Amino acid sequence: MLQNPNLLEHETFTDMIMAIFHIAEELAARNLLTLSKEDLDHAKIDIERAYNKLIRQWLSYMEYTKEHYPYFFRFAMKTNPFDEKASWLDRWHETAKEYIAEIKPHS
Repeated sequence: MLQNPNLLEHETFTDMIMAIFHIAEELAARNLLTLSKEDLDHAKIDIERAYNKLIRQWLSYMEYTKEHYPYFFRFAMKTNPFDEKASWLDRWHETAKEYIAEIKPHS
C-alpha cells in the first residue's frame, strides 16, 4: 500500500494507520483474558473502526493495483483475505487454533 502515491496523499490512509495503531496499543496495554465488559465493548468498537478503514483502503489499493500492476492484482485475488476458499485461510485457522490453545489457562 505504501507504494501507491494516491494513498499517501489522502487523510483516509492516515486515519486507517492511526486506528490500527490505536487498537494495537490498547490491546498491548491490557491483559486480554481479564478485560471488563466495558473494556471489551470499547475494544470491539475500536477493532470495527480499524477494520472498516482497512477494508476501504484495501479496496482502493486493489483498484490501483489492477490498473497499474495486473500481475500483482491477479495474485492478490488468489490470496484475497475476503475469499473463504483462499488456500492461506486454512493455514491461518490452524495457526489460530494452536495459538488459542497455548494461551488458554490450563485448568
